[in-house]
Amino acid sequence: MKFVALIPARYASTRFPGKPLARIDGKYMIQRVYERVKMCLDDVWVATDDARIYEAVQSFGGQVVMTSTEHRSGTDRCLEAAHALSETFDVVINVQGDEPFVEPSQIESLKSCFTDNPDTQIATLVKPFTQADGWEALANPNSPKVVLDQQGRALYFSRSIIPFRRDLPKEGWLASQTYYKHIGMYAYRMEVLERIASLPQSPLELSESLEQLRWLENGIQIQTAVTQVETLAVDTPDDLRAIESMLVR
Repeated sequence: MKFVALIPARYASTRFPGKPLARIDGKYMIQRVYERVKMCLDDVWVATDDARIYEAVQSFGGQVVMTSTEHRSGTDRCLEAAHALSETFDVVINVQGDEPFVEPSQIESLKSCFTDNPDTQIATLVKPFTQADGWEALANPNSPKVVLDQQGRALYFSRSIIPFRRDLPKEGWLASQTYYKHIGMYAYRMEVLERIASLPQSPLELSESLEQLRWLENGIQIQTAVTQVETLAVDTPDDLRAIESMLVR
């Protein structure tokens, strides 16, 4: 089975323009992501829509492919990039370009979903909430939750807390129930990636603003792998400053 990692990277971020080219301890952020993924995969490509990012990736010896500026999501950008590659792959792993400390173990967990089960269509990661996380983290709508079936397949994703425990006060929920946080890294069989990119937005997706609900609504199964690792994402300049201060310490 042949895997390729694609790292979508666009320049025009609303909250942090030019984010992939931000420097972290002397290296571009996109370079740090690329080098971490290369620790466990030979085939790694950055998929960008901007010449500045393209040139930066080439400057550190990375593989990069230019894609359209019109894509509505990283998933669509990954599909165009995968089609542009001269080699064909069975599974595409979509790695977020704003997670400079992505762990190789996360990539390996995604790969195992396909090597252990030939029926896997899409795979993603989930992490159990702990009691130490507290109620505020569980209730945070910017941290999507997911419920699983007995085979570890996703039943539903939501920005609300799922499942709702009607039999307990909220202070007891984390102690009595395993809640899963969605870690937004995906892997897709190539034929499934082609299918989901052609699907129109769905009612549940529009309601929750979560594109994976479109896939579930269209009958596509999403296998999950449980990880204990959650890496830091850089969404704003403040996030970058926080990471830099951690590195100094």
